[in-house]
Amino acid sequence: MTDIVVLGSTNMDLVAYVEKAPQRGETVTGREFRTIPGGKGANQAIAAAHAGGTVSMIGAVGNDSFGARLRSTLEHSGVNTDHLRTVEFPSGTAHIVVDEEGGNAIVVVPGANGTVDHLAPGDEGLIASADALLLQLEIPLPAVVAGARAARSHGVRTILTPAPAQPLPPELLAATDLLVPNEHEATTLTGRTDPREAAAALLELVPEVVITLGAAGSLHAARGTEPLTVTAPQVAAVDSTGAGDTFVGALAVALGEERPVREALAWAAAAAALSVQRPGASASMPYRSEIEKQYAS
Repeated sequence: MTDIVVLGSTNMDLVAYVEKAPQRGETVTGREFRTIPGGKGANQAIAAAHAGGTVSMIGAVGNDSFGARLRSTLEHSGVNTDHLRTVEFPSGTAHIVVDEEGGNAIVVVPGANGTVDHLAPGDEGLIASADALLLQLEIPLPAVVAGARAARSHGVRTILTPAPAQPLPPELLAATDLLVPNEHEATTLTGRTDPREAAAALLELVPEVVITLGAAGSLHAARGTEPLTVTAPQVAAVDSTGAGDTFVGALAVALGEERPVREALAWAAAAAALSVQRPGASASMPYRSEIEKQYAS
């Protein structure tokens, strides 16, 4: 099995489902409201665990009911939470509006995640024992950089999701093996709107890139190889929240199993396609048997 460590955020997702998202100053009536455990770090951890990885989570939750539920959800999903700190801050929250086409708009309030600005005792040892470290940008950058450096020093593959989109410090890029932005994030990082041009620009910063293209699939580029586009299954989306995290978690497992790149991307796309057909983020993430069935279809 692939050993994966996730260093990142845990949030309680407060999700309102509406016909059409409100514009500034506008009030609309929603059809449903849910509280769903999420956060990009927790989402990727759960996705990887469901996909068959052995997963540990480094992060923080608050000493509140949301924190207890977040920890419980991770553990129930098979994620080791020994390195998930409990702090005297409110747990992080994400306020999400999902429209009838499955699109979303999100406001994240970091809460306890903001305290994760360094590696705690034992974190580096956990990272050193892994096959891959998954990183995102919903915790303070100093911790992300420290995690990436620790992984690099121990020969552990570093997979970075640059979200929320922001400029990346050179020391983080220098310790990143695989960068996985979506189209918007790739454009923010490079100023290029064409995915192939953006990928080419990103390869000047990191050795390997996968740009996710939503329903169009993904684009893989690595130094010394030709770019590769892999399509995604065509499905009716209900909620796209967490689809990118599902893709990354499944991709990390597939790469850890040394699947060829095309197969790994297609397998991850199958996982993401299943997730968008269900509401919520962590609640929508498919198990390995489901991914294999979708991949084979």
